[in-house]
Amino acid sequence: MKKITFIMAALLAISLSACSQSKKPEQKSMKTLVAYFSATGVTKGAAQQLAQAAGGTLYEIQPEQPYTDADLDWRNKQSRSSVEMQNKSSRPAIKGKVDNMADYDIIFVGFPIWWYTCPTIINTFIEQYDLKGKTVIPFATSGGSDIDKACNDLKAAYPDINWKPGKLLNGTTQEELQEWVKSL
Repeated sequence: MKKITFIMAALLAISLSACSQSKKPEQKSMKTLVAYFSATGVTKGAAQQLAQAAGGTLYEIQPEQPYTDADLDWRNKQSRSSVEMQNKSSRPAIKGKVDNMADYDIIFVGFPIWWYTCPTIINTFIEQYDLKGKTVIPFATSGGSDIDKACNDLKAAYPDINWKPGKLLNGTTQEELQEWVKSL
C-alpha cells in the first residue's frame, strides 16, 4: 500500500511539474494608435503610411469647426490659426474621442508644424486622456521647419508622458518608416 501511494504521489508530482513547465508566460501584444491632425491633407498621407508601417490603428483628430483656407492664412495676424497660436491656452474643440484609449500602449501623434511647434488642437487631444505610462511619439510635416521645438514644447507641457524622439515625415519612404518604427 505504501508503494502504491508513493508511486501515485510521484506521478502526481511529475504531471504537475510537466504542466507548469508547458505554460509559457503570456506576452502582451503592444497596441499602437496613430492619431493625427491634418489641415490640408499632407499630414494625413504621412499618418496613413505610418499606420501601415507600425501596424497601428489610424485616428483623425478633427476640429469641431473645420479650418478654412482663410483660417490657415499664417500671414494674416487675425486668421483663426494665427490667433490660436498666439494664445498658448487656446484649446480648439475636437469632434469625437478615442473610445478605447486605455487599450493602446504606443501612441504616435501627428501634426503639421505651425509657428515652429504643434497646433494647439494637439494640446486639446492630449489633455482629453490619461497618457501616463504610455509611450507617445510625435511626428510632423512641415514646409520648412524641423520638429525639435514641437517635441521640446510637448515634453515641457506634459512631463508625465513617456515621450520618444519625434520625426519629421516629409517625403519619407515606407522602408524608412519601417526602420524608424523598429528603432523605437
